[in-house]
Amino acid sequence: MPSIVSVGEAIPKHILRQNEVMIFAQELFSESFRDISRLLNVFHNGQIEKRHFVKGMEWFRADRSFKERNDAYIDGAVELGIEAIENCLKSKLFLKREIAANEIDAIFCISSSGIATPSIEARIMNKLPFAPHTKRIPIWGLGCAGGAAGLSRAYEYCLAFPNSKVLVLTIELCSLTFQRNDHSKSNLIGTSLFADGVACTLVTGDRTDKTSFQRLESSPSIIAAQSTLLPNSLDIMGWEVKDEGLYVVFSKDIPSIVEGWLRPNVTSFLSDQKMGINDIKHFIAHPGGRKVLDAYVQSLGMDPSMTSKSLEILKSYGNMSSSTILYVLKRFMEEGRAGEYGLAAALGPGFSSELLLLKWEA
Repeated sequence: MPSIVSVGEAIPKHILRQNEVMIFAQELFSESFRDISRLLNVFHNGQIEKRHFVKGMEWFRADRSFKERNDAYIDGAVELGIEAIENCLKSKLFLKREIAANEIDAIFCISSSGIATPSIEARIMNKLPFAPHTKRIPIWGLGCAGGAAGLSRAYEYCLAFPNSKVLVLTIELCSLTFQRNDHSKSNLIGTSLFADGVACTLVTGDRTDKTSFQRLESSPSIIAAQSTLLPNSLDIMGWEVKDEGLYVVFSKDIPSIVEGWLRPNVTSFLSDQKMGINDIKHFIAHPGGRKVLDAYVQSLGMDPSMTSKSLEILKSYGNMSSSTILYVLKRFMEEGRAGEYGLAAALGPGFSSELLLLKWEA
């Protein structure tokens, strides 16, 4: 089966502590909400300690046009995208040798936080020595589910082309969508939660000679994948596009929807593979927020320790939309053992879920 061999991250340089962002939000939202002190508890309850942004705090104090924000997105996406690809293909942790850019057959470029045509991977291909025939598959609009969906599409590509080496590049600069004049509760929650992050994974087909470049004794093979759409749920999560740019749509009902909808979805998926939730050793969960992680545990009847790595990423990086699950996956890849099964899960706009069954194989 196709395998995930390497993961590389690119972390934006500006670090904002949660208390700093909370003070900024208090200044911005205090005139709109009488109970602002109570609402600001969301900054503490989410258990995020710090986040990384492509711009410093002062940048967000001024009004920014849609063009100005999107230009910053393109610049940051190309710079950090190159860094993540190089960290993935040159990883001394996961690889015996560097993988050359011209060995890559396809790039799945995932994002939902900015717009670019030509798309970001085309701009990167003009700066790194990829082969001119490298296939480009930009995927936009899957939000927090995008990282897992990118892995699923790469898995399917490698089933069709088993000699292939494929990159899944996730680029999310969520901070650049911030609307300082949007005083809605959705924007307040988004301000407490979302962050910037970029990641890249190398997925290889069965017929690649992994022994010549894979360093670790085992890596996760993708056994199966499943995409699921919840009907009539378009208003749960996403963007509302206005003259000034992208305005966040973020329903307070997401944790309760997760709790009621996820278990039958996961149970059906695992049953098709003749497995149950108790067979899962690693739960690679996209940490949409602390309440979402709690809903995973409650819905699936898991021990809370199963989401500890996801919570660690949430605390240190916040919700980086599609990139977050790849940060979580990297931590699991550093310690996975042959024969162990993992379940990757992420939820996103649609409202939808993306599930992958992984098995660590020698």
